[in-house]
Amino acid sequence: MVSGILLATPVLFSQLWSFIAPGLYKHEKRVVLPFSLLSSLCFLGGAAFGFWVVFPPAFRFLSGYGNEYLAPLPAVKEYFSLSLRLLIAFGAIFELPVFMVLLAKLGIVDAPFLVKNRKYAFLLSFVIAAILTPTPDVVNQLLMAGPLVVLYEISIVAIRLFGKKVAVGTDVIESDHEADETEMKS
Repeated sequence: MVSGILLATPVLFSQLWSFIAPGLYKHEKRVVLPFSLLSSLCFLGGAAFGFWVVFPPAFRFLSGYGNEYLAPLPAVKEYFSLSLRLLIAFGAIFELPVFMVLLAKLGIVDAPFLVKNRKYAFLLSFVIAAILTPTPDVVNQLLMAGPLVVLYEISIVAIRLFGKKVAVGTDVIESDHEADETEMKS
């Protein structure tokens, strides 16, 4: 079931954006397909990173509680629960660049704001990693905080490339609002 959901994420994201698309203007609709594909790829990439990179050390850490008198016997239910939590958590955090570009397109954040608040974002990355990782060891927390920091930096670059255009010098670039008004008149 989990594999089916993961493999169906492109369709799920496409359906989500198809639901939202009727409320969007024509120029906004052009980003639906690339946004759906990028969201799917980021989620699947995060889930794969969690499964192949983070899950082995987490499972070794949890299995390390065994000794000659106590043998770890994980049940299938707990194994799948741990796997699913890791897959969803890493899939979600790998959506950070897509989410930040969306916020930039809405005019909520911009690259200078993110650069200025970088130290708070790094601190928040480690707090989120401490909350989301299922094990209390530092290695797994670093394996989540590290990608969050890297994804934050990728978000800054992505916003500079794809974010909302603003006034540059004396030339004013048409904003989304002006484009919407022009589109409604035509």
